[in-house]
Amino acid sequence: MDTKTTILIKTDKQIKKVAQDFAHDIGIPLSTLINAYLRQLAIEKRVTFVSPQIPNAITRQAIQNARAKKNLTSYDSVDIFFNDILGDQWRTNQ
Repeated sequence: MDTKTTILIKTDKQIKKVAQDFAHDIGIPLSTLINAYLRQLAIEKRVTFVSPQIPNAITRQAIQNARAKKNLTSYDSVDIFFNDILGDQWRTNQ
């Protein structure tokens, strides 16, 4: 008994190309990756959208400072750290 079927979809040419190239690079057919996604969708009955984590200007500057070891603050304890960041209010939430 044949349990396979065909799905025809329309997608952006560039997305298809990038996906095919990636699938090829990792040695898995694109159809296998799509089937894995569909299987997960059927089991979990939910869709997860993930947006790329692109740092904003403040975060980029903080990363640059950390790499250059500039404008860093060190703390002798977690309590001192939280007190500096949150003030005395953080103790009321413990």
